[in-house]
Amino acid sequence: MNQNRNDETKHIYTSSAAKDAAIINKPEKGATANAMRSGQDIVPVVGTDSPIVIAIDHGYGNIKTPTFIFPACVTLCDGDMFLSTDDILTYEGKRYAISTGHKEFRLDKIMDEDYYILTLAAIGKELRHRGLTTAKIVIACGLPLTWASRQQEKFKAYLSKNAHIDFTYQGTDFHVDVQEVLVFYQGVAAIARKINQFKGTNMLADIGNGTMNVLNVNERKIIPKSCFTEKYGTYQCIIAAREMLLREFSVLPTDAQIEKYLRFLHADIGPRYQEVIKAAAKQYVAEIFRRLREHDYDPNLMRMWVTGGGACLVKNFGDYAPDRVIILNDIHANARGYEDMAKASLEGRAKKNEQKQG
Repeated sequence: MNQNRNDETKHIYTSSAAKDAAIINKPEKGATANAMRSGQDIVPVVGTDSPIVIAIDHGYGNIKTPTFIFPACVTLCDGDMFLSTDDILTYEGKRYAISTGHKEFRLDKIMDEDYYILTLAAIGKELRHRGLTTAKIVIACGLPLTWASRQQEKFKAYLSKNAHIDFTYQGTDFHVDVQEVLVFYQGVAAIARKINQFKGTNMLADIGNGTMNVLNVNERKIIPKSCFTEKYGTYQCIIAAREMLLREFSVLPTDAQIEKYLRFLHADIGPRYQEVIKAAAKQYVAEIFRRLREHDYDPNLMRMWVTGGGACLVKNFGDYAPDRVIILNDIHANARGYEDMAKASLEGRAKKNEQKQG
């Protein structure tokens, strides 16, 4: 991390919302507490034995890490259902096909084992990218600020329920010790590397597959009371486009076909169908701005920043002034922010421990 990025991360980490994140991430919780109770040594934060931070953005549509993105769906393999090991994860004697099938939308991600299995896949991808199969890790993840107070402890317990994990992914055996789970604020993390650009009055809309999370940032400071979350993610646009096509042409394209057009403005479908999808997308983006105005968005008084998977829809189909609406195209922004903020938190904690010992 370069010095400028480190300074920006420290600034956002000391903002009012991020200070709450420090309270969320007390070290005595989760897997660390389990290890302490069992007498297991806790690896120090600094030094050659420091745990690796694995940052994961658990989206409703996609799982994102700082390096990878893959669909957030998983299918339990039945017998020889899947013979290839290309994207198979084996855990506790069961085989799962990653990014296969359709994941039913649920606001609560801990209702089943799917997001735990997807977390293991994300860990496997990141460790393989580093050339590792055995590691001590800290999981850095996030929740919308409006949900964090209600869900943070359950989400941390869900991800840290096993201090040691053995699993096989894409034919490689992994052995992982989960030292700790740190939970940060979704959306806040996405702008961690750009917080110095948030001068004056700003509104941030983090539009994912399932939800839209919005907050105000004034003079580089998060305004926690301004935050709200709505179940109006990009999948609502896909549903609307599918229903319009079915009504007008009695055809039912796949979600992947619709999504490809929404992202790239072209797909291997007829031009009449593309026009219908475009109309649905324009209506969806117009509704986004209408909902934002209900929460005091005024383009003459503030700048709007849009991130998440929905940023490309606003860019492709929105009616806005480019100098007042900034599109953040980095789909990995939240995951990279979690990584930066986790490292800043751990380094700060280590320095305090050194000072106490000194």
